[in-house]
Amino acid sequence: MHKSIDILRVTPLRGPNMWTYDPVLEVLVDIGALEDFPSDRIPGFPERLAAWIPSLVEHRCSYEERGGFLRRLDEGTWPGHILEHVTLELQALAGMPGGFGRARETSKRGVYKVIVTSWQDDVTETAIRMARDLVLAAMDDRPFDVKAAVDRLRRMSDSKCLGPSTAAIVAAAEARKIPSIRLNDGNLVQLGHGRRQRRIWTAETDRTSAIAEGISRDKDLTKSLLRTCGVPVPEGRMVETAADAWDAAEDVGLPVVVKPQDGNHGRGVFLGLATRAEVEAAFAVAAEEGSGVLVERFVRGDEHRLLVVGGRVVAASRGETASVVGNGRSTIVELIESQLNTDPRRGTSEDCPLNPVRIDSAVRLELSHQGLTPDSVPAEGLGVLIQRNGNLALDVTDEVHPDVAAVAALAARVVGLDIAGIDLVAEDISRPLAAQRGAIVEVNAGPGLQMHMRPSNGPGRPVGQAIVDHLFPADDNGRVPIVGVAGSRSGATVARLVAHLLNLDGASVGLACSDGLYLDRRCVDPHDSARWQPARHLLMNPALDAVVIENGLRSMATEGLAYDRCRVGVVTGLDAAVTLPELDLETPDDLRKVLRTQIDVVLPTGIGVLAAGDPVVAEMAALCDGEVIFFDTDPANAAIAGHCASGGRAVFVRDDRLVLAVGTDEQTVDELANIALARHDIAALLGGVAAAWAMGLSTELIRTGIETFVPADPSGSHASGSPR
Repeated sequence: MHKSIDILRVTPLRGPNMWTYDPVLEVLVDIGALEDFPSDRIPGFPERLAAWIPSLVEHRCSYEERGGFLRRLDEGTWPGHILEHVTLELQALAGMPGGFGRARETSKRGVYKVIVTSWQDDVTETAIRMARDLVLAAMDDRPFDVKAAVDRLRRMSDSKCLGPSTAAIVAAAEARKIPSIRLNDGNLVQLGHGRRQRRIWTAETDRTSAIAEGISRDKDLTKSLLRTCGVPVPEGRMVETAADAWDAAEDVGLPVVVKPQDGNHGRGVFLGLATRAEVEAAFAVAAEEGSGVLVERFVRGDEHRLLVVGGRVVAASRGETASVVGNGRSTIVELIESQLNTDPRRGTSEDCPLNPVRIDSAVRLELSHQGLTPDSVPAEGLGVLIQRNGNLALDVTDEVHPDVAAVAALAARVVGLDIAGIDLVAEDISRPLAAQRGAIVEVNAGPGLQMHMRPSNGPGRPVGQAIVDHLFPADDNGRVPIVGVAGSRSGATVARLVAHLLNLDGASVGLACSDGLYLDRRCVDPHDSARWQPARHLLMNPALDAVVIENGLRSMATEGLAYDRCRVGVVTGLDAAVTLPELDLETPDDLRKVLRTQIDVVLPTGIGVLAAGDPVVAEMAALCDGEVIFFDTDPANAAIAGHCASGGRAVFVRDDRLVLAVGTDEQTVDELANIALARHDIAALLGGVAAAWAMGLSTELIRTGIETFVPADPSGSHASGSPR
C-alpha cells in the first residue's frame, strides 16, 4: 500500500475563530488509502512513534489521563489526529509549549481538517510538514532525525517569534486582559487599541525619549549629569591618547577602569588596571569599541544591575566572576570550554541568562595579571579568574537597601529614562553606597530583562508585569469600545448606523464594513472592508475612540476575527441559502459554528445583541459572557417575551413605534414614520439601535441619529447623513 498524507490547503486563522480564541492553522489534509489503515493496523508504528517522541506520553487526549494519546494509538486512530498531536509536540520541544489541537473529518472521505495553535504562521506550517514526514517515516519504518527537526524549529522560533523579554511583557498584558498587536517582524508590539494604545520595543516604551536614550549612550555626559544631581559616580575623565589615559589613571589613583565612552554589553571594559602597560593596552581596545575612552577610579566590590521601571527598583542582580580550576593537563582555553561553556545557562539565545565565555582582549588582560596566557596549563587545583564582569545572574532584589534603590531611581530620572538598567558597584548592596564608596557606573536604556526573569540563582522577578503596570494604571485595560457585527443579513447597514450614532456622540470612530473603510465620515477605501486586515488597521489607529467592524462570513471562516474581545457583539441573522461549500461549510449548523464566534468574544462587561426572530441566533444568548439584548419587529416573539419577563432588555416595534424595553418597562424612541431606514431595512434599524443602546447612548441622541441617517441608495452610494 502506498502511504501518503497530502497537505491540500493551509489557512492561518489569526484571531478568534470557530475552533478557539487563539490563532491557529487550519490545515486540510488528504490521507488517501490510509483512511482504511488506522494506527493499530500498521505494524510497529505506535511503538516507533512513542520511542521517537517519548514526551507524547504527556498528551492526555480524549481519555483525560497521562498516556491517553498513546492508548489511542494502540487502539487505532487516523493520521489526521496523529498529525495534530505530533505537530503540537514538535512545537513544544522547540520551545513553544502547550496549545490547542483538533482533527475533524470533512464531507469528503479521507480528507480532514487539522487545527493546531499557531505561534507564528510559517513556524507552525513548517512544524506540521515535519510532522507529516515524521509520521510517514514511522509508518514505513524509515529513519527520521527528530532532533534535527526540533533544532530547526527552535532556530526558526528564535528568529521569528517574539523574544523572551518581549513575550514576557505581552504575557503580562494578556494576564491583565490587555490586547496586543505585533507591528513588525521583530519585537515592536502595540498594547491596547486605538487612542488607548501603548507601544513597547523589548524594554523600551513610547515613554522612552530619544534624548534620554542619547544621553545614556554618552557615558561621560551621563556621569556629569549624575554627579551634578548628587548621584555617586567614580572619579575620572575622557582621554585622547594612550599617554593621556595613563596621566588620567595617575590623577584618579590606581587601580582604574578603562572603557568606551558609548560602548555596551561590557565590550571593551577593563577593570582593576594597575600598570601603565595595562592601561595603554586597554585604551587601544576601548578606542576601537566606541567614539571615545573613559578612565575612571576602580570601585571595589561586585557589579550589580538594578532594573528601574516607572521610578522604582523592581529587580536587582549581582554579578558573579567566571573562574576555572586547573587539572595539570588542559589549557585554559580547554578548561573554559569544559568547565564554563558546558553550563546550560550559557548560550547565545535570549533564553540563556549567561553568555558563553570567549577569549577576548579583556580575558587576555585578566590572565596576564595572573602571569598566564590562554594556552597556559594551570596546575591541578589552581583557580584561575577568567572574567570579573558580564555574568549578572544572581538575584538580590530583596537585599537592596532603600537608600540604594532611591539613588538608582534618581539616576534613571536624571537621565530621563522610564525604564533603565542601573549598573553600580558595591561591596554590599544591603548598605548605603556612601558608607562603602560604592558608585553608579552606567545607566542603560533598553536593559535586558532575561537576567531578572531567569536568574541563575534566586527567584525570577515579574518584570514584564512591572512594565505593563507602568504603562497601564490598574483600572486601564487599553481597550477602546469595539462593536462587532456578523450575520448573513444587513451587516453593513447595522455597522454604518452604529458608527453614525457614535459620531453624533462626539467619538472619533473607525468603521470597516462591506461598503468600505471609514475614518469618521470620510471613506478612505470604497472596497469591501469586512475583512481581517482593514479591521486590524483600525485597531492600530491611535486617533480612534471607538471601532465598528462588520465581519464577513467568509472572512470569519478563513481569517478569524481581528480583535480578541469586544464591547458589543451583534449577530443579525442567518440566511440558510448562504453556504461556503468550498470550505466544507454547507449546513446552517456549520454556519452557526462560524457566527457564534462573534458572541463568544463579547466581554463579561459587554453586551450581545441578537436577532430574536432567528431561532439559531437567539440560542446564542447562552454563549454570551455578558448581558444580552434581543431585537425583533414582534414584541410577542417567544425569545423576547421570555427575556423581558426575566428583566432583560429588548428592542422591538409596537404600534408603529420603535420601543426600548427593560423588563416590563417600555420607552418609545420614535415613530417609524420619521425614520427612513424603517422603510428600507427595519431589521437593520432595530439591530443598530440595540447596539447603540448597548453602548450607552441616550434615547435623545439615538432618536436624532436614526432620523438623520440616510440608507444606501440602490447604486451603493451614501447620502450626507451616513459615513462617507
